[in-house]
Amino acid sequence: MDVVTDPAQKMLAEVLALPEADRAHIVKELLASFDGPADPDWETSWLAELDRRVDAASDGRELGVDWSAVRAELLAELP
Repeated sequence: MDVVTDPAQKMLAEVLALPEADRAHIVKELLASFDGPADPDWETSWLAELDRRVDAASDGRELGVDWSAVRAELLAELP
């Protein structure tokens, strides 16, 4: 079991007493802190990839996969 310091325990109790929206914001920021600095090119790259996928689907270069097939594959991988 991990040992948590008294200041951390106190802070946790204070955070848990906050409204849900405030707690959610804190969780988001804490999780983001594990990822390191944000990639400044992420949004531009992701939008370009979305455009590429839309174009490929629109002109028939890439066919989508039926949801039932994807779902069956995912369920087959579950323990």
